[in-house]
Amino acid sequence: MKYYLDITLLPEADITLGFIWQKVYQQVHIALVDNKVSDNESAIAVSFPRYSTEKSGEHAFPLGNQLRLLANEQSQLTELNIAKWLNRFEDYVHIKSIKPVPEKVTQVAFVRQQVKGESRIEKDMLSKAERWAEKSGQPIDTCLVELEKSKPKADNSLPFIWLESQETKQRNVSDSRKFPLFIKKVEVTEQQVGTFNCYGLSANQSNKENLASIPQF
Repeated sequence: MKYYLDITLLPEADITLGFIWQKVYQQVHIALVDNKVSDNESAIAVSFPRYSTEKSGEHAFPLGNQLRLLANEQSQLTELNIAKWLNRFEDYVHIKSIKPVPEKVTQVAFVRQQVKGESRIEKDMLSKAERWAEKSGQPIDTCLVELEKSKPKADNSLPFIWLESQETKQRNVSDSRKFPLFIKKVEVTEQQVGTFNCYGLSANQSNKENLASIPQF
């Protein structure tokens, strides 16, 4: 990635930073879907320069107040024209001009992390216990007690943004409820070439060596 532009989010007393993130990132997602280069693939990536999983205040938001868009070609950011997509929120964002990425940078990757909540974990545990009870002939309560030893914990420490999938809408799927997009930051030692999805995140989520990295500065 050789070019970037920064978007600063500007909360007010009655409009929280988290709420603005939802509105702005939803529009960015729509813009990336509209400008995708192939099925769910974006030439433009996103970065969160002020990302942090540490709570630093009662009203702090772990993604900070800055969103960065990056591309290999300046024309890609120009043609995206993100100001057009964010014109309804011009009072709450400040969009800076496109600039070249500095020469000396480190690398980082941002991925979507699938996170299970307590209710989903309980449902999965019950399903496993039922299958185990059927195969072993043991009572389901006994299976549940045994499975409790390896029960995963709900992880809500990662930053997330409530979003509505535009890919789902385009497939005319009726279920368009909002979902939390959990975002994980992964440090990498060198530049790694890969693809980005229409959330601007690394399309590869699991294999660290195959993550699509972006410059960090």
